[in-house]
This record gives sequence, C-alpha cells and structure tokens, in this order.
Amino acid sequence: MDFDQLHTFDRVVRDGSFTRAAARLNVTQATVSMRIKALEDAVGGSLFLRGRNVRLTDVGISFLPYCRRMLGVMQEAREALKRAERGRVAIGTLSTMIMPLVSRALLRFQRRHAGVDVIVRDGRHTHVATMLHEREVDLAVMCWPNIDPLLTHVEPLFVLREDLPLVAAPAVAERIGEAPDMQEALRLAPRFLNLRWWQIAPARMTSLTLAAPFCVELPTEPGRYLVEAGEGIGFFVRSAVEASLAAGRLVEIRPADFEPLTRDIALVVQSRKSLEQEMLLDFALEIADEAARFGTILRRDLPPRSGI
Repeated sequence: MDFDQLHTFDRVVRDGSFTRAAARLNVTQATVSMRIKALEDAVGGSLFLRGRNVRLTDVGISFLPYCRRMLGVMQEAREALKRAERGRVAIGTLSTMIMPLVSRALLRFQRRHAGVDVIVRDGRHTHVATMLHEREVDLAVMCWPNIDPLLTHVEPLFVLREDLPLVAAPAVAERIGEAPDMQEALRLAPRFLNLRWWQIAPARMTSLTLAAPFCVELPTEPGRYLVEAGEGIGFFVRSAVEASLAAGRLVEIRPADFEPLTRDIALVVQSRKSLEQEMLLDFALEIADEAARFGTILRRDLPPRSGI
C-alpha cells in the first residue's frame, strides 16, 4: 500500500462517493477504483459496500483509524524533510527558563535566520533529559549537575547560577518582619510553597517542608499567584519573580539564620560535534549572552561566533 491508496481511501470515506472523491483528488473515477482495489488486495478484504451510497465494510471500519494514523505519520515525515532542507534547530528547556533565557535569544536569532525552523519544547528536568536522550532536541537547558540515569554523558556549554530569594506579598512580609528567624517566618506565613527547583532538593529545603505547619507543592506560575495573593511564602529563582519584586507585588524576606539558596542550570549538548552546525552554535551563543544578563556564569565553554 502507498500514500496515494491511503489518501484515496480516506477521501472516499469523507465524501461517501467514488465520483466526488475523484473530483476532489483531480483524478478519474477509474483511478480511484483502481487504487481502492489495490488497497483491498493489500489488506485482504473489501473496504466498501458499493452501491448508490458507498459504505464501509467491517474491514473498512477497522482499517480506517490505522489508515489515518499512517497518513499522519507520512505527513509529519514530509514536513520534517522540508524543515531539514530549510534548516532546523530544536531546544528543550526547563519551563521556568523559556521567558527569561530562551525567548529574547530566540527573537535575536530568528531576525538573522528568518528561514530556519526553531522548535522549543519545555518541561521538568526529566522531560528535558528524555527529549535530549531521544534526540528530539539539539540543545537542552536543564538542572546542573545532571544526575539523570537516562543521560550518561552531556557536555555543558555554560553553567548559570541563580539565587532563590524567599518572597511574600507585602502584607505577609510586614507581618513576618524584616529579619525574622526561619522558624518564625514559617509560623507566621499562611503556608510554605515547595517549588522543586532541583533534581534533588538540598537537605535544608527538605527540612523546611517538614518543619512548615502547612506546605503545598505547586508549579511556578500558580505558586507565584498564590504568594502574590498573600496566601503563602516560597523560594523562587530570581528570574521568575524579578518583575513582581520590581513592581512591589512581592517583597524579599531575609531570615537572619538561613543561608541563601541557589540553583544551577546548564545549556548542554550530547556531543560538541553538533556545534559544527553554524546555526546551532549561533543559537547557543545567543542563549549564553542572555544568561549573562541575569545570573552568575560559573563556567562557559563555547567557541567564538563565526561571523554568520
């Protein structure tokens, strides 16, 4: 069976007629009949009950979802080949890093490479690791160091460290005070948010979730909404709350007895050979430049821009 046969079968089903399907496909009715007969020989049974109204047989009903699945896969393959001809860059990133790290870098990159397809996929660290392992993406922004057993080897292009301020709504921060001890802050807060910024949370963070009278685990966006509404406190990577702090919707709390927390991330590839693709290197350099704007670069191992 081939694409024309499958496409013709799907068209006959949609139009309910060999004649109308032939007109839609811009072929003769004899060609439609020939393709359907060849497909029926391949599947080993009649697909249609012929007559004034064309209806599917039981074999045709059973075969239809598989036909459409195959057509979908074929269409995806065709689109992938077209993208390969134009050029393609794919990146997987922690969801929290799309706006502060990837978006502006992507904008600058596409202004220079308007004809290149860029695919951005996001998720938690494990999702990003899977994407990179299965080669769905070329670059990945992930937690560092990587201890995911799925990825036995990755090459960091840079490592970025962000601090994690403890934040609260102004009214909650006023109630807690300017320099409380951590236990007092937990006691006076409506609840403590666990936002899981790490692959494995530091022991100090784990102890806080156990010590807090009320604890809830949330993704970043609903977590920030909850804190801004005065319903909790939590440690956020600074890039996630920078705008809210600047606007006064959130206030940083600095417990006198608690050492500041940080989170490291890295831009990685599975093999540095992939950087021989000039467009991929250029995109990686743009992301590295963006990272330097809001965090501390602990390590950078990227070749210079090639002048593209």
